Amino acid sequence: MKNSNQKSDRPNRQILTGLILGWGLQGLFSLPALAQPSLPESPAAIENQAEPAPTAITEIAVDAPETILPENQQLVDRNIPASDPSLPESPATIENLGETVAEESAEQVTSVAQLSDVKPTDWAFGALQSLVERYGCIAGYPDGTFRGNRALTRYEFAAGVNACLDKIRELIGTGNENLIKREDLLTVQRLQEEFAADIAVLRGRTDLIEARTTELQANQFSPTVKLSGFTVVGIQGRSPNGADRAPRDGKRDTKDPGTNVNTINLNQLYFTAQFSPRSNLLIGLFNQNGSTSPQLTEDVNLAYNFGETSGATLSDLNYRFLVGDKLAVFAGTAGVNMISGLRGPNRAESAASGPISAFAQRNPILNTGFGLGGAGIDWQFAKRASLQAVYSTNIPGFFVSSNGPSGHNTLGLQLTLTPADPVDITVYYVNDYSPNGNLISFTGDSQLTAVNPSTSKSASLQTNAVGASLNWRVSSRVALGGWAGYTNSRIPGKSGSVATTNYMVFVNFPDLFGEGNLGGIYIGQPPKIVSSNLPTGNNIPDFLDTGLGRKGGQPGTTTHVEVFYRWQVSDNISVTPGVMVIFQPDHSRNSDPITVGVLRTSFSF
Repeated sequence: MKNSNQKSDRPNRQILTGLILGWGLQGLFSLPALAQPSLPESPAAIENQAEPAPTAITEIAVDAPETILPENQQLVDRNIPASDPSLPESPATIENLGETVAEESAEQVTSVAQLSDVKPTDWAFGALQSLVERYGCIAGYPDGTFRGNRALTRYEFAAGVNACLDKIRELIGTGNENLIKREDLLTVQRLQEEFAADIAVLRGRTDLIEARTTELQANQFSPTVKLSGFTVVGIQGRSPNGADRAPRDGKRDTKDPGTNVNTINLNQLYFTAQFSPRSNLLIGLFNQNGSTSPQLTEDVNLAYNFGETSGATLSDLNYRFLVGDKLAVFAGTAGVNMISGLRGPNRAESAASGPISAFAQRNPILNTGFGLGGAGIDWQFAKRASLQAVYSTNIPGFFVSSNGPSGHNTLGLQLTLTPADPVDITVYYVNDYSPNGNLISFTGDSQLTAVNPSTSKSASLQTNAVGASLNWRVSSRVALGGWAGYTNSRIPGKSGSVATTNYMVFVNFPDLFGEGNLGGIYIGQPPKIVSSNLPTGNNIPDFLDTGLGRKGGQPGTTTHVEVFYRWQVSDNISVTPGVMVIFQPDHSRNSDPITVGVLRTSFSF
């Protein structure tokens, strides 16, 4: 019996070898079976959506899901997929469109090469259907039918022949050739001979479709615009207080005029147009009603207080794109500055959902200049290290006049390190030119040169600043962090300099009393002039004391203490009560402490 089986296998192997050699000479082994869902629909196909396209045919080369009927389902009364109107006809088919093929009896053998379509009554149709039933080489329709009474194009039929040959090759390759009947091999051989030309045409069309698809994917331009934003409604008030202001003579003779409880409504909209997965255009609009003004000191500035607007104001207009996989580039005329370009390590930083004060958001050095337009990069040069650089200006364009910079210009560089998973460190350097001696840090000593009484102007300043920030996630519920900063400024062409320092330490409590909530305690010193030896008349501390502007630093030290708790009501709504106390505002020893109470409600979308 063993020898008999071996002899009977030889003709099968010879036939299969002939099929493989013949097919291989035509380069057809690489021909994928046609996946109908991947083809573009023609109007006719759209009109015929009541007849869904077949899910797939085995050995699909395109990214379409493959559907194979379970083995226990029979293919009786099912058909090979119907004619696809989205496939163009071949020249041979077009020439024979006028021919009418009469329905033949089951006994009649029709010459398939002379037909424009393959009918269920053709011998080839029955032969292929027999192979399908035995080897499951073609999938059915999604509703589990095979529709055995429908015709199909020669190209669809050729794809089916190819699929069945691949299935037989698979059985041979896995050592299951004894499952293949000799008559099936003869059938496949005849089908291959009848449809060799059609399969060659089909292969060419498939290659063309793949080439066109690749070209479209590489050059697609389908921008998608997404709308996002937030609204902040803040209720805040300050305790009555008096300040010892110029001249500072030890008397609290200036009363704070803005201590009444008021409301601030801030609205921010973002339109993000994504031109590709690697680039987007950001357009931002905001408006604000209400403010903390009038106020005696910038130390009371809140995170969501940017100043009242008469209508919608452009906050962002910039374009961002990737160069390779490690480098991001951004540029624009609005919203490009160190705040947006230098990533901070404190993950709680946010005007809508983070600390309540402006000072507690980030190191004030990173507010310097508060530029409008500019350009920058973000380079991930190592797994745990990246470099950011931003150049910005608060005037249109990036111009420099013949007599020096014509506006406030700022260059910021930052190195971001993650030495361990829970630790983030940033080290930064800032070079800034201010035409009026104001660093625009929004808190503490921001104005560093005094107003000249004869010109009513302040001298310009060239500033170099350095700083570092740290955030350490001690656990999933506790994060410690802080920062320190130092600035050194000089008047171009003059002797002397003015120096400031600032620091902050904080602890955040993520998910405090519930998922999504956040508690925070922040203690720090806003920027303080620790020394100023500019030419007489320009030094702020003595100017405030005597009006003379002689050398010297600030006599007092401001201490900022802040506590807040953010309750995450839902994914899009949060409520944050908070209190901050400012001791010795404006570094003035004899000024009253100021207590600020806030109830901030934020809506995001």
